[in-house]
Formats: sequence, structure tokens, C-alpha cells
Amino acid sequence: MSPEQLELETQAEQLKAEGKNEEAITKLREALEIDETFARAHLALSVLYNKTEDYEKSVSHAERAVELEPEDTFNMAALSITYQRAFEGTRDPIYIQKAEDALARGNR
Repeated sequence: MSPEQLELETQAEQLKAEGKNEEAITKLREALEIDETFARAHLALSVLYNKTEDYEKSVSHAERAVELEPEDTFNMAALSITYQRAFEGTRDPIYIQKAEDALARGNR
């Protein structure tokens, strides 16, 4: 990751702490425009999109982080939690199965 991406990530964290989720999302999207493979930005976006109740985007970013770093057990656990939160927000049972699958993959 570049110094510019790290600065954008820092700014996003500050904005998130201030409750400015939309502005934080903008900063992280800027970081991904520099390099789409910045997994931490995807994880942070997943959290922020969950907070804004955009569960589809939340899940998409968590899945992308796992694609980028498939051996990272933290990412897999975060994906499972993201699916659980998506279920809580949507009541779509597909997310429960996906959460269980992600948890099982993370425990290998």
C-alpha cells in the first residue's frame, strides 16, 4: 500500500470515529482507486456499509478481502460476522448458511 492510501485510511478512521460514515466511505473508496487490492480498506468498508445498512455492499467488501487474503483467519472470521449482521438486517436465511460456511473454512 502506498503512503497516500495509508493517509486516506487514517482520515477514514477519524471520520468514522466522528460518526461521519459517508465521508469515511468516500476516503476508503479513494484508497481503493489507487490500488483495489488494499484488503484493509475492503474490511473497513464492509464495517461502514453495515453501519449504513447497505448489507449487499458490506458483504461484497468482506468477500473481496477474503479473496485477496484467503489464508488470513481474521478476514474469514470478519466475513462470517458480516454475514451474521446481514442476516440480522435483512432476515434473509442465505446469510446464515454463508456465515456457517465461512466459519467452517476459517477453522481449517
